[in-house]
Amino acid sequence: MNPQLKFLDRYLTLWIFLAMIVGVSLGYFFPGISIRVNSFSSGTTNIPLAIGLILMMYPPLAKVDYALLPQIFKDKKVISISLLLNWIIGPVLMFILAVIFLRNDPEFMIGLILIGLARCIAMVIVWNDLAKGNREYAALLIALNSIFQIVSYSFLVWLFIDVLPQKLGLGNFSVSVPIREVTESVLIYLGIPFLAGFLSRYFLIKSKGKEWYNRKFIPIISPVTLYALLFTIVLMFSLKGDKILELPMDVIKIAIPLVIYFILMFFLSFFINKLMKVPYDKNASIAFTATGNNFELAIAVSIAVFGIHSSQAFVGVIGPLVEVPVLILLVKASLFLKKTYKLTN
Repeated sequence: MNPQLKFLDRYLTLWIFLAMIVGVSLGYFFPGISIRVNSFSSGTTNIPLAIGLILMMYPPLAKVDYALLPQIFKDKKVISISLLLNWIIGPVLMFILAVIFLRNDPEFMIGLILIGLARCIAMVIVWNDLAKGNREYAALLIALNSIFQIVSYSFLVWLFIDVLPQKLGLGNFSVSVPIREVTESVLIYLGIPFLAGFLSRYFLIKSKGKEWYNRKFIPIISPVTLYALLFTIVLMFSLKGDKILELPMDVIKIAIPLVIYFILMFFLSFFINKLMKVPYDKNASIAFTATGNNFELAIAVSIAVFGIHSSQAFVGVIGPLVEVPVLILLVKASLFLKKTYKLTN
């Protein structure tokens, strides 16, 4: 299959932008929509939003072949580099950028840190294919990231938001993230779709076969992630109609550190892999897995912990709007570097 972005994926930035406009317009022209939306809640959970967030996470987790996970441990070089980039360098880099650019806006800062801690498990498949990376390794790294997020995300949130800012003398941002609420959010918004994806893959392949699963079932569920993301964006921005004039500057304020992060993370990953003599196809898989982020999880945790109206959730929504065009450019940069350095698989 020629790795081309499908129509919906190719114009993802446009769809996200239009969804924001639709949402803001609804909130601006129908101010009572906030009360209406919040009426569909159980405790602190907004039911339509929860359904949308879980549906966002399900397709990418259903695509992962978890049976292949043990194979990645045979290549100790690749797994070591990937773990270093994804779970140490990536979170630390985003933390530093968040503090540098947003320390005077602690809510935005926290939202950015939450993104940095949520490692990519979805769109990396697209970037990897376009950059002619190794599909098997991309799938293995996604499986590894999925497992790590379930067991470590809550701890990392506590470490990078509740502990490090004060321990490093960066000041008290008066923002505390209850680890219990984060853990509950991860179990709901990552655990439920993870279990659903794992079980559907296991039972459907067992009854229908792997070829049917990959050729028939996966194409059917794949668009659900985008539809659910756009639904979530419309819903969230419909509650921000009264802040319509503030949004452009907020978007720019959030976009600057994100763009810097994506560029630095990609080239740092690429040249570390090159220095370690990792073949190009595996290099691309590692680099794009390390560069992308799981915005769906960051949005889910932000909403669950801080609320649907929160600035933290707003940051999560801006993430994909920035990521898509930047990562498309980085795909071209990756192919250019392959040609320039005459890299082989």
